[in-house]
Amino acid sequence: MLREVEVRTGLVAKFAECFDDHRDPDKVEHPVLDLLKQRIFGLCLGYEDLNDHETLRRDPLLAVLVGKEDPTGQDRASGKDRGCPLAGKSTLNRLELSPVGADAKSRYKKIVARTRDIEDFFVEAYIALHPTPPEVIELDLDATDDPVHGHQFGRFFHGYYDEYCFLPLYIFSGMFPLCAKLRPSNIDAAAGALKQVQRLVERLRRAWPGQKILVRGDGGFCRDNLMTWCEANNVFYLFGLPKNQRLLKIIGKQLHEAKVAFEQTGAASRVFHDFEWSTKKSWSRSRRVIAKAEHLAKDANPRFVVTNLPAIQFDARTIYEDKYCARGEMENRIKEQQLCLFADRTSCATMRANQLRLWFSTLAYLMLAVLREHGLKGTELATARCDTLRTKLLKIGAVVTVTFRKIWLRLSSACPYQTLFERVLANLRAWRSPQSLAWEVNMT
Repeated sequence: MLREVEVRTGLVAKFAECFDDHRDPDKVEHPVLDLLKQRIFGLCLGYEDLNDHETLRRDPLLAVLVGKEDPTGQDRASGKDRGCPLAGKSTLNRLELSPVGADAKSRYKKIVARTRDIEDFFVEAYIALHPTPPEVIELDLDATDDPVHGHQFGRFFHGYYDEYCFLPLYIFSGMFPLCAKLRPSNIDAAAGALKQVQRLVERLRRAWPGQKILVRGDGGFCRDNLMTWCEANNVFYLFGLPKNQRLLKIIGKQLHEAKVAFEQTGAASRVFHDFEWSTKKSWSRSRRVIAKAEHLAKDANPRFVVTNLPAIQFDARTIYEDKYCARGEMENRIKEQQLCLFADRTSCATMRANQLRLWFSTLAYLMLAVLREHGLKGTELATARCDTLRTKLLKIGAVVTVTFRKIWLRLSSACPYQTLFERVLANLRAWRSPQSLAWEVNMT
């Protein structure tokens, strides 16, 4: 299934173009593309550590997935490598550990990632995978903790999370990641968000002129510079607004109404209020604020959001319940990437190496997102988590027999998911990637 996704999208192949390989071509047995396929597909299959590949390098089926013509490794140049068609950990780590200034004269680490191109890759992939854009592109911003347990460069203690960690910035559109930026944790949650939003909006509108875009985030992204830029560039925004005494005083009447309704019915009650408001110093102008005055069994639960969505099209309840609350789904995507695809496996000494690991995890997630959208559509696993897909569809016991001409896979007829397996594979083979795909795709 992973091979079908790659054949029809060329995602890893395009990602490989973001690397410069300064190794001697006459001595290279594992091109950058093969190394990346091995690393990305390994993450998809649950192998988080490079040490795992000391065993996996002997796996003929993974070698087929990578595209090795000699899946048994019998034609390797060195006798000690025969029987190992794939790269070991010492070769794979060159993807992560090559310094930015490495060149052909460097001794070992000569594979250099062009970080700016990798950042652009994810938005290019989003555009390529969507032949037509959604009516409104919703860019969801969030920051999360990435705990570290060593003395990695860039780690700091974060008071809110009560641990030493990084503070990566994520931007998703639906289930598709557009940005995964590793950052130190001694900064504001919104630090660098404006720069990333500017980059994404510019590229999206170059592909789709006049496209409507909504930027959403929690209260950590309610910053005047971000809102002012959105207002000046015809971009909608919707951010959580931290409550304070001035705001609570404004909705005092609504809070009382919600409390009375709760006492009468015993059920949670909500009253919404729509008004113009501004901070005393930090905002450059007044803005539309939506208040949710809610009373629950435990106590009052007021919440506020700020937006420039037009009141004539969106009332207060719609903005909060339908638009803002939908932002929470993005948090599930981040948890899925961290828990299932090891986005928090940032144990290298340098920020550059850990950033690459975060991007590898993000690409692995993107591969499974495409599998879920096009292979699992209409099945009982259409919304399953990545680890569920892995255990039920990707890691299935089989007898592998390698002959001179073919590799035979004999799967058990007692597999409980064989009908689903066949359907998903058929869906992928019937799917044709969009004509707008920005790079060449081998459909053979």
